[in-house]
Amino acid sequence: MRIYTKTGDDGTTGLLYGGRVRKDDPRPFAIGSVDELQAALGVARAHLGEGHALTELLVEVERDLYVLMGELATLSDNRSKLTPGETMVTPEMVDSLEERIDHYSALFEPPRDFVLPGENIGAAFLDLARTAARRAERYCVSIAEPDSYVLRYLNRLSDLLWVLARWHEGDSRLARD
Repeated sequence: MRIYTKTGDDGTTGLLYGGRVRKDDPRPFAIGSVDELQAALGVARAHLGEGHALTELLVEVERDLYVLMGELATLSDNRSKLTPGETMVTPEMVDSLEERIDHYSALFEPPRDFVLPGENIGAAFLDLARTAARRAERYCVSIAEPDSYVLRYLNRLSDLLWVLARWHEGDSRLARD
């Protein structure tokens, strides 16, 4: 099997369950931003190292993002073909993020002001992933269906990544002295 198909040479990309859109359509921008987020999480995970307390959580989130991209890659007419938890974000996936936020938030005293990212490499990459999550959320606003949990998931994910970065760095450097 070859990696290249040449079907995108005309400036279009294929969607899940059929259909094609131009590569400058909002849908590929949204999917691409989630793909970047997933890669940023992979970099954060690699820097934290195998066996770190956050490794399995980050792997789970990376897998969730495949589900999320499946939903984004589906036109409205084909939404009935989506499978909850496999190609469509579920309320339970959002609830899981909220539980993780609550768990890790309880482990430290949160800073009372804006922080400067970069106290250590792991936290810095978690913050980079957080900014990618916020960008992905902005791109997804224009294509997410009204009954979708995509935006809620991305919003909670950015919150979780902020909490994880603060927890991992220990003492945060505040933006103001």
